[in-house]
Amino acid sequence: MDVLSTGSTVHVSTGNNLTKVEHPLDPLTPDEARIYPSCPISLINAVTLTIRRYTAEHTDIRAVNFNNCALLPPPKRAVLAALGIPISPGGKPETPGKDIRKAVSDFFDVLNGVAYNVILALEDGEWKVESLQRLPVGTQPQITVEELVNCELVVRSDAKVQALAKEVGVEPHQIFADGWAIGWDDRFPKGQRLQQALLFARFSQHDNLYAHPLDFIPVIDSLARKVVHIDFPPSWKKKSGGSVELSVSTTQPQSLSKDSFSVANRARIPPPLTSHDFLSDLMENANPNYKERGDLKPLHVIQPEGVSFKMRGHVLEWQKWKMHGKAYSHREGIVLSTITYNDNGAILPIFYRLSIAEMAVPYGAPEYPHPRKFAFDSGEYGMGSLANELSLGCDCLGKIHYLPGAYVTHSGAALVIKNAICIHEEDAGVLWKHSDFRPGGRSRTVRSRRLVVSMVCTAANYEYIWNYYFYQDGNIEIEIRLTGILQVYVAGLDEPTPYGTTVAPGINAHYHQHIFSVRVDPMLDGLQNSVIESEIVGLDAPTGSNENFAGNGFVIKDRILKSQVEDGARDFNWASERRWCIANLNKTHYASGKPVSYAIMMKASFAHKQLWVVRDEEGPKGSRIFPSGRYVPQTREEPEDSVGKWVKEGKGSIENEDIVLFLTLGTTHIPRPEDWPVMPVEHVGVLFKPSSFFTSNPSMDVPGIKDSQSRPAFDTHNANAQHINVTNGAECCAN
Repeated sequence: MDVLSTGSTVHVSTGNNLTKVEHPLDPLTPDEARIYPSCPISLINAVTLTIRRYTAEHTDIRAVNFNNCALLPPPKRAVLAALGIPISPGGKPETPGKDIRKAVSDFFDVLNGVAYNVILALEDGEWKVESLQRLPVGTQPQITVEELVNCELVVRSDAKVQALAKEVGVEPHQIFADGWAIGWDDRFPKGQRLQQALLFARFSQHDNLYAHPLDFIPVIDSLARKVVHIDFPPSWKKKSGGSVELSVSTTQPQSLSKDSFSVANRARIPPPLTSHDFLSDLMENANPNYKERGDLKPLHVIQPEGVSFKMRGHVLEWQKWKMHGKAYSHREGIVLSTITYNDNGAILPIFYRLSIAEMAVPYGAPEYPHPRKFAFDSGEYGMGSLANELSLGCDCLGKIHYLPGAYVTHSGAALVIKNAICIHEEDAGVLWKHSDFRPGGRSRTVRSRRLVVSMVCTAANYEYIWNYYFYQDGNIEIEIRLTGILQVYVAGLDEPTPYGTTVAPGINAHYHQHIFSVRVDPMLDGLQNSVIESEIVGLDAPTGSNENFAGNGFVIKDRILKSQVEDGARDFNWASERRWCIANLNKTHYASGKPVSYAIMMKASFAHKQLWVVRDEEGPKGSRIFPSGRYVPQTREEPEDSVGKWVKEGKGSIENEDIVLFLTLGTTHIPRPEDWPVMPVEHVGVLFKPSSFFTSNPSMDVPGIKDSQSRPAFDTHNANAQHINVTNGAECCAN
């Protein structure tokens, strides 16, 4: 079986002991060994084996390819009851019921390409099928890692692809392909499972293949494993006066019956041959003058007494925070659940579930087939499935605790990604400080530390880094870092690039966006929460008036979002600095009188509708999780189970209800030559900040510890009297 080179391995269980489920949200993993018909196999394998047996005994399905397999989470109230967390301010936890483990899986009938969804329940130590549903024609589960790998094999072995590549100097063994979902292209049958293959040449073993893009794009049938069409994008040329024109009269797709190259009305474009490598040994070989910087001194993160966090099973605790910290999802990557804060013995519920639920990357070139470059990386491929195996001392520094991830392969076996999730602590600068400037005054500085839960995902050319930060002052931050290599297309000699940047000769990096949907399932002091929208406005009274003589007065105008249809989709307003907070209207702060809340501070928010609020509804298939729907590839209409439909067709109130928020944030990427050949990290994110949630600053008990390992950077007895550090304020940490 072909897998990505992230250190992943197919897991074969050898245990024979029943592993107790410590937390109702513990995922299906290969580490939970169960005896199933006297044969020790992993729990994921037990689920898939049950499905195979059921389909063989009760259906006409004779061969199965698994697409995904995961825990179907229990209802919220059941989870909170099991954990002893109350659902209302000052209330008592509900009585726990029987915990029934459930699983959900999508699979294909190999012989006819039909997709199915199945739900199972664990009863008396055995998995049993509860429901089996045939998916409608055109409904496609996510594209698997194996399908992405097979896409490259299919195009490389296709005779027509080989001939076309040879025409521009590329041999068959030099053909490489990034498989992409085809998005929306109604020229093809609705039920055909397709990928588009973005082609590149690789002229040596580890050569940066993105430096050599090819000028045609095959489309493959993933199930039949064959090329079904080849598209040739048109080209651009300069006109007198500085304008540009396309080699064809329209940006629309042409009929499949037409010869795509003839329609493109342009010459073949050979790939650029210049290497643009990122591996140091290859850069040295290509450029004898290349040399890595030699003046960078080591910087070590040392924790001589160990870490301050602890884990019991999948439960993570650190500095008054407690959460279910190992809910690896093949689709979302990291999922953190049942997040609480211990406020001097009072356990305060904050978030039931946090995740980056979707990511869309639309590209801006209008000429076909480039508009098909519209990736929904989470929904179409699964960010968890694309996770890297992280390296100690490289991806994460200091004392690190790693957690594995696991997803199902076509065969039904569990594939384990070792070190998929990294947990560690970081210094985060000054937490708070004050100095009494008066003679003899004292001062105090307290440094901040944060807990980091992170993972790195490779989506073909791009890398995405998920960072979840927890701070000692009650703040929670989700930071997304973008790096990797630009998605590029070949440009002809002197060809203008009106919808991209020529980052190197012959290499056109199209304009694009990275749009993220952060899913927030709050439980601020209980499940009944609301969203308050605030705007900063100046006083109506004019300057010089009795009410506003200096003209400096401004106030905050608050409005509770009430109707799901009317208020469920909100835009940001820069003029009034519109902001939102999640609040529990049933509990107020003793001094401010305001509802306990967490403010939402978005960094790099943009796009249409920055905030979506819907009432959560839990059904047989779980909660409202995915803003773009469960089944994303080749979607042609807005899915019924997507956030747009939920808002449009929602009935009733979102005030004082069990609500879910989807926050839209991201960045528009206009590529620069400095982004090539590998892009420096770019940051987007969101901060959740307590507001009237705690009595006062919850970090007042963090000690002001002076770091005994810190030293002056330069010799204080420097003969040249330059760069001399002094030790004024040495006791400022606790003076």
